Amino acid sequence: MADPAARVLSVLDENVSLWRAPGEVDDVLMGEEKAVNVGPSAVEIAYERLGDPQAPPVLLIMGGGAQMINWPDGFCAELVRRGLYVIRFDNRDSGRSSHFADAPVPDLRAAMAGDLSSAAYTLSDMAADTVGLLDALALDSAHLVGASLGGMIAQTVAIEHPERVRSLTSMMSRPGDPHTGMPDLAVIGSLGTPPEDRQGFVDWQVRALRAVASPGYAFDEAEVAERAGRAYDRGRDPVGATRQAVAVLASGDRTPKLRRLRVPTLVIHGADDVMCHVSGGRATAAAIPGAKLVVIEGMGHSLPRQLWPELATHIAELVHRAESNRSTAS
Repeated sequence: MADPAARVLSVLDENVSLWRAPGEVDDVLMGEEKAVNVGPSAVEIAYERLGDPQAPPVLLIMGGGAQMINWPDGFCAELVRRGLYVIRFDNRDSGRSSHFADAPVPDLRAAMAGDLSSAAYTLSDMAADTVGLLDALALDSAHLVGASLGGMIAQTVAIEHPERVRSLTSMMSRPGDPHTGMPDLAVIGSLGTPPEDRQGFVDWQVRALRAVASPGYAFDEAEVAERAGRAYDRGRDPVGATRQAVAVLASGDRTPKLRRLRVPTLVIHGADDVMCHVSGGRATAAAIPGAKLVVIEGMGHSLPRQLWPELATHIAELVHRAESNRSTAS
C-alpha cells in the first residue's frame, strides 16, 4: 500500500483516540456487554450503556478502525448529565465485535480504481448491524450520533431504516460525494502504516493523531498513548480497518437519498479538519432538508476535551427538541 491516497483510506480515521478519566462515569457506566446474532449477518456486537435507561436513547457510532472507547468517557458523561441514555459500541471489524477474517483480502488500490470485487460488505450491512443492536436492546428507535465513518453509517441507517431514527447527528463526516470532504494528502500521506508491535503501534497512533488533531486545542501525548494502548489490547485489526474503507468506496454517494430525509438533523464539523475537509460537513448539511450546521473553529478530526460541553449541549438540544416534537405528534 505505497501510494498516499491508499494509506489515507487504510487509516480512515483510526484517529479519534482521546483522553479517558478513569472512574469519571463510574456512577452511570453499566460495563461492557455483548449481543450475539445481531442483524441479518448474525454478528456479535460489544457495547456499553451509560445513564438512565428511561432517558432518550442515544447511539454513538465511531469511525473507521476505531472502537467504542474512542468515545471519551468524559464526553459520554456530559451527554448523560444532559438527560440522555448513551450506548456506544464496536462496529464490525473493530474492537471486540465480530471480525471478518475469512472474507476476501480487501484490495484498496483496486477499489479506488473502481474494482469493488474485494468488498466484504457495504455501509448498508454496517447500518443493519446498528439496527440489529437496537433490536437486541429492545429499542424501537434511537437518536444516532456518528463520527466520521460512523457519520456515514448513521446517514445510511436514516436512509434505509428511517422509522428507527429519532434524530441524526453527523460529525466530521461526509455524504460520499467524491468532490467533498477529502483528506489533505500532504498531511496524511506521510504517516505510513502502523507497526505490528504494541509500542510501535502506540507511537504511530500518537504521530497520526497529532497530525489530524484540533490545532486550536491542547494535544496531550500521554493520554493519547494510553488510549492507543488500550485499543491495541482490545483488538487491533488493520485489515479490518481496510475492509471498512473498501465498504465506504463500495457504498457510493448518498447525496440524492439524503435529500429525501425528513429527520431532525445536526451536522458538526471542525473548520480545521485535515482528515475530512469541512466541505464534507457543509455538503451533508446542504443535502438534508432542515439540517443545522455547526462549524467549530480550531477543531480538527478529533474530540478535544475542551469542546465536550459544547458538543454535548448541541446534541442534547437536538435530542430533546426531537423528543418534544415526537411527543406532540403522538
